[in-house]
Amino acid sequence: MNRLQDKVAVITGAGSGMGREMALLFAREGARVVCADRSGAEQQTAGTIGERALAVHCDVAIGAEVRNMIDTAVTHFGRLDVLVNNAGFGGPMKPLHEQAEDDYDTIQAVNLKGVFLGMKYGIAAMLKSGGGAVVNTASAAGLVGMKHHSIYGAAKAGVVQLTKAAALDYAQQNIRINAICPGMTWTGLVKASIEHPVPPADAKPPFGVPMDRWGLASELANAALFLASDEASYITGVALPVDGGYVV
Repeated sequence: MNRLQDKVAVITGAGSGMGREMALLFAREGARVVCADRSGAEQQTAGTIGERALAVHCDVAIGAEVRNMIDTAVTHFGRLDVLVNNAGFGGPMKPLHEQAEDDYDTIQAVNLKGVFLGMKYGIAAMLKSGGGAVVNTASAAGLVGMKHHSIYGAAKAGVVQLTKAAALDYAQQNIRINAICPGMTWTGLVKASIEHPVPPADAKPPFGVPMDRWGLASELANAALFLASDEASYITGVALPVDGGYVV
């Protein structure tokens, strides 16, 4: 407990899935949390946490909204210590030649440009207050090829490289930048998870996962918490698979 005591954290995509789990966990560990999302569900997440949380509507693909998110966090809580760039979505699963140009643009804007914008404005705030930790949500699809995930995988591979290059940029300025790379996770992207918050006993395990089960949003939140905390004080530039051994 208290691994983020009195730290200020901004989490995007906090309205559901992994982002919601991260927000709840970070708050239990002592953080004051800005819950950001474009869905409106950020209000419910912040309400569940209580007075230590603030909901901010934010479309991470829009620079002005991301800047407002960071400015609001600093104005309300006084500083920024942790930024989790988690917002993202998968898009259609099709062979590359069947992918639409509009889908490509949207997937890149949210999954890659959104991370860039979060770091651009979040790191600027951290530099003013003496440092911090950034955790980006990439994907196993950004580490290995996945059939029908070409444009999504390209965006997530870009997140990995943004993470690594930026980690070098700020390694001597007390800002650590890492990424988690989820594999097959039981969240809202899996239709059955809407009805069943946890995988039922008869849920078919995802193909190709050595641990032969679905990952849980709480397990991804735990990985993000570790990288955000001082327990990871000598770790930067890492793209950590949290995938049951899939990319091995």
